[in-house]
Amino acid sequence: MSLAGLFNARWPGVALFDLDGTLVDSAPDLAAAVDRTLEQLGRKPAGLEQVRQWVGHGSPILMRRALAGKADWEPARPADEALFDDALALFYANYRELNGQHAAVYPGVKACLESLSERNCPMAVVTNKPEQFVGPLLKQLGLDHHFKLVIGGDTLETRKPDPGPLLHAMKALNGSRGTTVMIGDSAADVSAAQAAGIPCVAVTYGYNFGRSVQTLGADAVVDSLSELL
Repeated sequence: MSLAGLFNARWPGVALFDLDGTLVDSAPDLAAAVDRTLEQLGRKPAGLEQVRQWVGHGSPILMRRALAGKADWEPARPADEALFDDALALFYANYRELNGQHAAVYPGVKACLESLSERNCPMAVVTNKPEQFVGPLLKQLGLDHHFKLVIGGDTLETRKPDPGPLLHAMKALNGSRGTTVMIGDSAADVSAAQAAGIPCVAVTYGYNFGRSVQTLGADAVVDSLSELL
C-alpha cells in the first residue's frame, strides 16, 4: 500500500515525534557513554550492537540493562541500587560529553520536517530521553528550529507508553485527536498513541528491541518518513 500523500495540506494539524530511533540514530553516542561507564566500574563494555537492543525506555532502564548485561533484570537489592545510582550519575556525565558526537539524522527526516514546517504544522518531540540532552542534540543536528515543544522522559510525571506526554503536547499545540499524529519506532510509541486515541506512524529502522514494528498495530509503517509526503 502506498502511503504517499498521507501527510498533505490538510493533515496532520499537529505532529509529535519520538527522537532516538525515529529522527536520530543516537545509538553510537549512547553506546560510547554506556561502555565508558561500564569500564569506569571495572566491567567489560557492552558494544554498539548490544546497546542498540537496549535503547528506548529512557536512560535509567538503559543503565539497568547495561549493569545486568541483558534486557530483563531482577529486582535490585539495596547494594545494587547504590551501584545503579553511581552508574547512572557516571552515565549522565559521560553522555553529556559525548552527546551528538556520532549521532546522525536518518534519511528522509529532514525532508519530512521541512515539508511540515512549510505548512506551519506545529511539531513536538516526545521522547523518553532526559530533557537535558534533547535540546543540545537537536541543535547540534540542525533540527531544533522545527519544534515548538520538547518533552523528555523526566519533563512530566509520566513517560511513554503512558499517554500523558502525548496528550500534554497535543493540548499545548492546540491539537485534537482527529488532527494529531504520533511518529515513532517502538512499542512504547504505538502503545502511547493508542492510549491517547491518536493515530501512529511507525518506522522500521529504529530501536524496537529486535522485534518487527509490523506487529505493533500502528496505523501506518514506513521505511522512511519521506514516504509520507
